[in-house]
Amino acid sequence: MKIDIISGFLGAGKTTLIKKLLLEAYPNEKKVIIENEFGEIGIDGGFLQETGVQITEMNSGCICCSLVGDFAKALKEVAEQFNPDRIIVEPSGVGKLSDVINAVKSGLPDVEINTKTTVINAKKCAVYAKNFGEFFLDQLQHASCVILSHTDEASQKKIDECVAFVKENNPNCTIVSTHISQLSGEQVLEAMENTNTISDMANELLSSVEHHHHHHEHEHGEECCCGHEHGHHEHHEHGEECCCGHEHGHEHHHHHEHGEECCCGHHHGHHADEVFTAWGKETAVKYSESEILDILNSFEEQGNILRAKGIVDGVDGWIHFDFIPGNVDVRKGSGAVIGKICVIGSELDEEKLAEIFRI
Repeated sequence: MKIDIISGFLGAGKTTLIKKLLLEAYPNEKKVIIENEFGEIGIDGGFLQETGVQITEMNSGCICCSLVGDFAKALKEVAEQFNPDRIIVEPSGVGKLSDVINAVKSGLPDVEINTKTTVINAKKCAVYAKNFGEFFLDQLQHASCVILSHTDEASQKKIDECVAFVKENNPNCTIVSTHISQLSGEQVLEAMENTNTISDMANELLSSVEHHHHHHEHEHGEECCCGHEHGHHEHHEHGEECCCGHEHGHEHHHHHEHGEECCCGHHHGHHADEVFTAWGKETAVKYSESEILDILNSFEEQGNILRAKGIVDGVDGWIHFDFIPGNVDVRKGSGAVIGKICVIGSELDEEKLAEIFRI
């Protein structure tokens, strides 16, 4: 059984998100929604009932206030009565997410919470933070995923400010800045479950660099007199003498320091993730194809960047790009929940990268 908590301040768009997920992300699962409205009348239950999902409404209070005990009891009853694959909890907009999480853990202590999502109106982020600070910030800071709503109506400045505010208050959460109407339910669920993240992209690029690193070493390595091959890019600097008494050409450098010990008693080589670093950022900034091309071409001149990859929003559609020295690829492609950029290299100037990508 999975439990998804979908919180959000009043009018943020929780119900719209839930309906999309029900129809597109997990339509074949047996699921129950526990909905908590602060007041006497539940409004969204009828709207969601159209999806054919069992709805359990709790009114007259808030999960995090007077109904904690009742909510824990309701969770147990739902689990026993319906034995669902998934329970979706939609708490009141004025509830604290931290209290909702604790209430869920109290009701079903043996079931792990799958997602903790907060929906934020991008147009009203600053206003709500100012006027409802404690409640608004709690929902933001305890979320594993933050979905920005109304980004189709908000200015780019508002969106950028909202993304920056979210990152400042919850740097580890996944952010969805693309309007959910432009995404599939599966994409939204991936973001909520923290899959397909910047870290995944960075690990993918590092693995490809390491594969190339070792392949290059074996393909082009020069056999030393001690019987072991040394990669052309990792050996003795400028004719330095090896322990076995032979000199190695100037093109062989950066060796014998941190790698495995050779039979001759010296260290050779190291893993790519020990040599190279990854810089990755999420961004809601829109770029032109020419701007991305200019950035990637500048990488050629720097000489210390080995790989770069990204999916970013463009002025006339989403842009996908890949960079390997000598090969620049920029093309139109499908959208993502938010723009993602990852750069792999040595001694990266992160401030300069942030500046050229306007992040």
